[in-house]
Amino acid sequence: MRVTSSPASRRRRKRILKLARGYRANRSKLIRQAYIAVDRAMAHAYVGRKQKKRQYRRLWTQRINAACRALDFKYSWFIDGLKKANIEINRKMLADLAVQDPQTFALFVEKAKAAR
Repeated sequence: MRVTSSPASRRRRKRILKLARGYRANRSKLIRQAYIAVDRAMAHAYVGRKQKKRQYRRLWTQRINAACRALDFKYSWFIDGLKKANIEINRKMLADLAVQDPQTFALFVEKAKAAR
């Protein structure tokens, strides 16, 4: 009896074509072009997930810096003061405090000034 791998290969092709849905022209219809398009899209998505982390950290730093400057203090001094005061709070939380609750952020700045 002759054994074929058609069920497996059909399943594999359907999976790739499903991932390629929404792509323009033949990239969503022809399997060779869909493979190329999906591979490239997956590579870009991987890189994008790494870039997203960098971009958010930059945004948090900018927000903290703006809030510090409004209180006549520098960002680098602020981070240094927090480390010397043994206050461990991440930049995401600090940026959120700077935007949502400026009074609490001002308390952190005072503690950083005192520790510096």
